[in-house]
Amino acid sequence: MQKFHVKRGDTVVVISGAHKGKQGKILQVLATKQRAVVEGVAMIKRHLKKSQEHPQGTIAEREGSVHVSNLMLLSRYEQSKRAKKPATVAKS
Repeated sequence: MQKFHVKRGDTVVVISGAHKGKQGKILQVLATKQRAVVEGVAMIKRHLKKSQEHPQGTIAEREGSVHVSNLMLLSRYEQSKRAKKPATVAKS
């Protein structure tokens, strides 16, 4: 069994990739693929057929997965230099 630096329920920040800067809570960890499903990040659209619940059919949005190496705990992110803004230089 693999051990990751994040677990379900943690609040994380995406530190690289297409969703860089977004944050959310981990809903699920996919250990075999080394990925995690983060709330509100990597949204994908799923086209659903007509059914009794959706007589016209629908397009449902849900979270995709992000590789765990692209995630950092929010508490560590705020302590690190990544979150700090560079000081503005005063013009004289």
